[in-house]
Amino acid sequence: MDSKELSKIIKDNGIVGAGGAGFPTYMKIDERAQTILLNCAECEPLLKLHRQLLQRHAEEILETFQLVADTVGAERAIVGIKEEYKDTVAALKECIHKFPKVSLHLLDSVYPMGDEVVLIYEATGKVVRPGGLPIEEGIAVFNVETMYNIHKALVKKEPVADKLVTIVGEVASPVTIRVPLGTSLEKCVDFAGGAVIKNPVFLVGGPMMGNIREAAFPVTKTTNAVLVLSEEHPLIQKKKLNPAIGLKRAASACCQCQMCTDLCPRHALGHPIEPHKFMRAAANRDFRDANPFVNTYFCSSCGLCELYSCPQGLSPRSLMAEYKVGLRNAGVKPPAGVIPAPVKESREYRKAPEERLEARLGLSAYDREAPIDDEVKKVNTVTILLSQHIGAPARPVVSEGDMVARGQMIASAADGLSVPIHASISGKVMKADKNMVVLAAV
Repeated sequence: MDSKELSKIIKDNGIVGAGGAGFPTYMKIDERAQTILLNCAECEPLLKLHRQLLQRHAEEILETFQLVADTVGAERAIVGIKEEYKDTVAALKECIHKFPKVSLHLLDSVYPMGDEVVLIYEATGKVVRPGGLPIEEGIAVFNVETMYNIHKALVKKEPVADKLVTIVGEVASPVTIRVPLGTSLEKCVDFAGGAVIKNPVFLVGGPMMGNIREAAFPVTKTTNAVLVLSEEHPLIQKKKLNPAIGLKRAASACCQCQMCTDLCPRHALGHPIEPHKFMRAAANRDFRDANPFVNTYFCSSCGLCELYSCPQGLSPRSLMAEYKVGLRNAGVKPPAGVIPAPVKESREYRKAPEERLEARLGLSAYDREAPIDDEVKKVNTVTILLSQHIGAPARPVVSEGDMVARGQMIASAADGLSVPIHASISGKVMKADKNMVVLAAV
């Protein structure tokens, strides 16, 4: 198999990064990659699915990982995994001898270790330039579930039609479940025994970078977790904060202690992101120097500054996100050719321990077992969004009233960067437009 053939199989089966922004994986099958990394760092606190999946399917995933390395001609294939995932590490060590290119790199339990720029430095010592892509350093990064989806496409001829999701928080029985794409969040929570509080709030994606979603919102290819919390939880109150109020609070309370910058993971790697300078300029409406604003493009939105670092409880990450949207809408492009500064010597002493982070967020009580149930759950109705990845949304190829089978393509890849979408259940098309396809089992 050559790289073009593998890339086509990955694209045709709708495989994208199973978390984060959903970058189409076929674009990472690149012969410039001398090192490929498997990301098993569970970037967000409380997530379980990647370590659970890798423990259960260690040999299949490593076999596929080696195949990808051989196909692109990579010299090394490194599994980056937190040392604390002892059961998964043990499962890997039992079979890793079968795959000569594959090695383990044990990681500290700090946040955001799953950020690919941070992971790349930890595992290889290389720094991806600000605004750059890992392939510029000869590196490609895949997460565990993405690699398993490649395995299913190659061996089982199955496209991406379902998703593993960890359900934790105020639920009766925390669990990691496999559900059809398009399953509602409310239904996912029902599979965890339901919420144990009134008026639950669903935080999707993780406590740090996740977003509050309505109960009817559907699972997509990038949905990793649903965290169920009360409306009064400080984390939910923080997520609901109006940015305009956040800016006024910054003007009155930011003391320029620089903790947001000192603990910023990207800043520690030499990227020109300095949240304290942005807060000073934004709060005072000081636009004489554009750099604090333009450099927000280099923020990874990990949220550490506002949910861990700031002693005043201010919101640098949220305000920078607002400004980034404004810059894009104004046609301002990210700075090009930025060279990173040397990695800070203090970096090793300014990492955020995950256990301490969970305590700061008020989530320690929710760090419980969430056993994996790898059988696809049965649901009767799904709402499948056609924009589940970076790039152009897929285009529907079915119409209302059509009958479809699970795994059948229901939306084709658009021109440019895009992948197709497949039916997650067998049934009847109840609705099909440029945004979604709704299916009902019959």
